[in-house]
Amino acid sequence: MQIRFTVEVVLAMFIINVGFFSAGLLWLQSHNRQANRFLAGLMTAISFWQIDGFFRVSGLYGQNANLYFLPIFYSFSFGPLIYFYVKSLTNSSFRFTKKHWLHFLPVAVQALGYVFLSFKSYEFRNWFWANVHYPTTYRVEFDGTWLSLLVYLLLSLRLLQKYSRYVQENFSETSRLTLRWLRVLLLILAVICGQWAVELVLRDIFHTFYQYDYSYWLLGFFLIALGAAGLQQGNLANVQFQPEPVSDTPANPAKTIIDVNPDYVERVRQSMIIHKLYLNPTLTLTELAQHVALNPKVVSQVINAGIGKSFNDFVNDYRVDEVKQRLRTNDMARLTLLGIALESGFNSKTTFNRIFRQHTGQSPSEFAGLD
Repeated sequence: MQIRFTVEVVLAMFIINVGFFSAGLLWLQSHNRQANRFLAGLMTAISFWQIDGFFRVSGLYGQNANLYFLPIFYSFSFGPLIYFYVKSLTNSSFRFTKKHWLHFLPVAVQALGYVFLSFKSYEFRNWFWANVHYPTTYRVEFDGTWLSLLVYLLLSLRLLQKYSRYVQENFSETSRLTLRWLRVLLLILAVICGQWAVELVLRDIFHTFYQYDYSYWLLGFFLIALGAAGLQQGNLANVQFQPEPVSDTPANPAKTIIDVNPDYVERVRQSMIIHKLYLNPTLTLTELAQHVALNPKVVSQVINAGIGKSFNDFVNDYRVDEVKQRLRTNDMARLTLLGIALESGFNSKTTFNRIFRQHTGQSPSEFAGLD
């Protein structure tokens, strides 16, 4: 067999190799172990999907008919693997149990079907293609993969939205926890699903198979971006987000404020004013609750309803005020602006600049008169 080394062939080979290599690295990482293994599984499944495209663009299918129906199709796993990656990454205590295997029942049927066909003669596979796969099962597989991916993608985005609120309410330093990169990539994947839907119509109605196969390449580029970003994700061992069921009854803000114990509000404020807990750059809601001897949920209600802020904004207000106070003294003579920020509870220049501008409308250097 001979391979035509065109730009498409080289690019397909590059994508496949990067996908498998990144999946191997993710599988071996010690932190976020369960989450990274779901991501490794996703990248492996997409890489196998890319092999089919490589066989097409390289002309190998035309040279060896035995390559058809190889067990390289696990596309029904794309959606569940994305969802369980997000679920594991946002909750380090999540455990994959027997009931969760039901999500992978379609891909098990898909895989077994291809394993069965790979052991059959060429004549049988040719008959199966003409009488079963082309008119029926191909459409079920291609359309079903799109639908499954779209459903799990929406579930994952909703979970990330709830997780974002959880981070704001439980952590004072969120730069390593926000998972903005994952949200952006999933939104890109949603765009790819849109392209996939166009191809679905073209294939099912107009029978233009592989003439507009843009989703193949888009999914390949997504694979590379996902691997690069996933490998850089830091340890989230302390994050244990468990979404609570949403109540159908809207909350009454006025009633919530009345129910807040004023003594609790004062205790929480004093923890910042007197004990300056905000100087701890990684202060969490749980640590604050332990300090004031209250349940974390009570402290969260005190800050949200009694003070009218999220935990993150509440703590960073004091950090910004600390910086502003120090800038009015002679601290600038012995420290840089970043040094003052670090001593005020911030733990990075990027976070400091972003939060300071959010709270004051100016950059730190503008406020200090350095610009």
